[in-house]
Amino acid sequence: MARVRLQDVAEHAGVSMKTVSNVVNDYPHVSPATRSQVLASIEALGYRPNATARRLATGRTGTLALAVSDVSLPYFAELASTISRLATSRGYRLLLEQTGESVEAERAVLLGGESGLVDGIIFQPSHIALDDLARYTTATPVVLLGEGDAPEGVDTVMIDNTAAAREVTEHLLRLGRRRVAFVGHEAHGLSATSRQRLTGFETALRETGAQVDPALLLATDAISAEAAERAVGDALDGGLRFDAAFCRDDLAALGALSALRRRGVRVPDDVAVTGWDDVTLTRFSNPTLTTVHPDLDHLARSAMDLLEERVGGYRGAGRHVVAPHSISVRESAPSA
Repeated sequence: MARVRLQDVAEHAGVSMKTVSNVVNDYPHVSPATRSQVLASIEALGYRPNATARRLATGRTGTLALAVSDVSLPYFAELASTISRLATSRGYRLLLEQTGESVEAERAVLLGGESGLVDGIIFQPSHIALDDLARYTTATPVVLLGEGDAPEGVDTVMIDNTAAAREVTEHLLRLGRRRVAFVGHEAHGLSATSRQRLTGFETALRETGAQVDPALLLATDAISAEAAERAVGDALDGGLRFDAAFCRDDLAALGALSALRRRGVRVPDDVAVTGWDDVTLTRFSNPTLTTVHPDLDHLARSAMDLLEERVGGYRGAGRHVVAPHSISVRESAPSA
């Protein structure tokens, strides 16, 4: 099949080639009716703009990148799906980069932006240093996701981990739980995310006079259900007793549920369990999982809005958006 040309779209829409070009390149001086007419013809004919020509005409590629550590993690998979749909609706292609928590891979993502391959990057860093972020975020617009420090002039979008951790811990305390384990205390050093969640967890315990016991910080060597299952299982087999488990993420919670079930511990009767991220799987676990629900739509929309403004030329101070969250209360830790 012959490639659909700009001229074909113009003839189909009954407009000039210049008008089609203006729509493709998102120039503002096109009436809404004409824009809709041209977009309908583009859809009907399956026209795909030539990326090289578009870049030469506008200085832009029409492509954005999303970089996360591991797209196999359910939270990142759902985040990528949400941002991808939003980017497509705004006329962008989205490249997905997986860094594997490697500093070198994280640097490569930012260097790829400097080479002009993409117009901007939405990036959730894991280990890259602030100095490197400052060095590599000058040429290409970058919006950071998460709780780490950001260079001056770089926008960030996050949820308030400390506040959310306090809220879910307070929920457990209202259920009468007093020995609350923290599952997912990283064995190789806390990330900024875990540090903030642990701070909120410990603050809520101290404010109510509940015990903050270092033995109840159950370390895992990976972000996985398997690692959490081992940590909880080893703790129980070693005689540690607790009546609630605050899990750093939903995978940790699913692993904890498995370890408890294998040992005949009833959830929530003996041990209440909470997770974090509210991924789809949590609605189908047995029991269904009480978990922190970050507003992914709000987070994705905020990141896209900030990035589009940067791509469009905004050079102001860094802006910091806190996306809302809530607690999805389900069977593993039901309301009293």
